[in-house]
Amino acid sequence: MTEKRTILIVEDSPTLAMTAQAHLEPLGHNVLIAGDGKSAWAILNARPVDCVLLDLKLPDIDGITILEELRTRPAPPAVIVVTANASMTTAVHAVRIGAFDYLVKPFAPNRLTTTVEIALGSVALRREVETLRKTVERAEFADFVGRSLPMQAVYRTIEAAAQSTASVFITGESGTGKELAADALHRFSPRKSRPLVVLNCGAIPRDLMESTIFGHVRGAFTGATNDQEGAAARSDGGTLFLDELGEMDVGLQTKLLRFIQTGTYQRVGDPAMRRADIRFVAATNRDPAEAVREGRLREDLFYRLNVVPLRMPPLRDRGEDIVLIARRFLTQFAQTDGKAFTAFAPEVEARLLAYSWPGNVRQLQNIVRNVVVLHDGKIVTPEMLPPMDDGATPPRESRSVPRPAVPAMAAPAQTDDLDTDIVPLAVMERRYIERAIDTCGGNLQEAARKLGISPSTIYRKKDAWAKAE
Repeated sequence: MTEKRTILIVEDSPTLAMTAQAHLEPLGHNVLIAGDGKSAWAILNARPVDCVLLDLKLPDIDGITILEELRTRPAPPAVIVVTANASMTTAVHAVRIGAFDYLVKPFAPNRLTTTVEIALGSVALRREVETLRKTVERAEFADFVGRSLPMQAVYRTIEAAAQSTASVFITGESGTGKELAADALHRFSPRKSRPLVVLNCGAIPRDLMESTIFGHVRGAFTGATNDQEGAAARSDGGTLFLDELGEMDVGLQTKLLRFIQTGTYQRVGDPAMRRADIRFVAATNRDPAEAVREGRLREDLFYRLNVVPLRMPPLRDRGEDIVLIARRFLTQFAQTDGKAFTAFAPEVEARLLAYSWPGNVRQLQNIVRNVVVLHDGKIVTPEMLPPMDDGATPPRESRSVPRPAVPAMAAPAQTDDLDTDIVPLAVMERRYIERAIDTCGGNLQEAARKLGISPSTIYRKKDAWAKAE
């Protein structure tokens, strides 16, 4: 079924306009008519249009003026100019400056419908290509670095959810950037001029949590010597980010749920009800479904906040993003500490790509920081790297799924010619990956799973090897 598109006919002759409309509407599209330039601009500025059938001779505006303005807009519609034989030179000029095609009055119905359908197909293809290009080329977003497919999905979700007031529930292992995601949701939202208040529910003592969220009045409890506003008041009109929500006392979760549902709350020791307009974002590094089953997270609170779920991918699933992030950290720390580091040796990048990163981006940040603080030079070499334990215990939510060891961090027990010679680590890595592929009968997906890396990493490496040869 053809997707319904919007076509605008800009024609000062009502008879011609309605005739064209009668031929185009049976194609299943939404066809609008404007009798002059002013009416055309009103429609073009009010709604998206896919194709414009533009008469060059309008009573108030020259059609070329409309065409020149439209071609400067992002994702412009396809423009088909309509002219008489006497204005052929103008029609040809219009095509040269951006019109898709032209029609000469009087035109046959099949010529009209065919030209419009081809134009609509062209604009749809162009917009799809632009969308894909932005997705592929976007290596940075807010404070994130990475062009991997999992991160592109994160970017798209944040962009879509930011404009809404719907609650967002962020999950992911520690160190994957959940707070960065919350910050981006607020930064791109209509609430960006108001505060973003961050509460780490796992770092606040339970007996102070209610006061921290809702505030208190003087004398409400021992030590309450003054009235104190809570996070609810400070985030009014803005965003409240509840990090590690599963660590909050279950009894307080009931009050939080009521606050989210009604928008009203009471300070501790204050009988008066207060109101706040807040966008809620919550996060946890645990499996929320497991927390609900264990009774640590109220099911109704979880479903109230989980309107838009957002999962942050672990670093080990982000392929070449590992190197991009490491390079960013290296530049940042070298500038901060006045060091000369500019790049990683190829062997170091190969090792970073092969490691499993149980601590995710935070661990990578610490390792690069360690190198910059303790060493000097322009290139980071393998001997500068601190020890990285491949046997590190995976994060809590991953413990039920055993992860394979990552043998690329160490040479295999038997090799073809390493008894007497030492070869570069990159060469050793290629041999090991190719051996894994052979062992798996050429199945790259299975080889990647056993190596503990992403299949896309193998594809990229094979492409790089082919180019080098």
